[in-house]
Amino acid sequence: MLKNKLNITNQRELALQEELLSKKAAKKLIESGELDRIEVGTFNGLADIHQALFGDIYEFAGVLRDVNIAKGEFRFAPVMYLSSALEHIDKMPQGTFDE
Repeated sequence: MLKNKLNITNQRELALQEELLSKKAAKKLIESGELDRIEVGTFNGLADIHQALFGDIYEFAGVLRDVNIAKGEFRFAPVMYLSSALEHIDKMPQGTFDE
């Protein structure tokens, strides 16, 4: 179970709160125009979005992690491959969110 700012220890409850809070944060990100000011197609842009969506829930939101994590049965990209995967993101030819 991921350590969280809400001190929730029940996986189902955490999932429900994460969904609720991240959806509210996404709505705010779009409606406020903040999304339009985020750098597109880079790790920095992804980190900004991650922070905006999950910053109220997790301390590590928006930060390059240095440990392997999983949520339920899903394992996120292993740390040993994370830096190279992020380098590929930075090299992708995207200039807008639509692209």
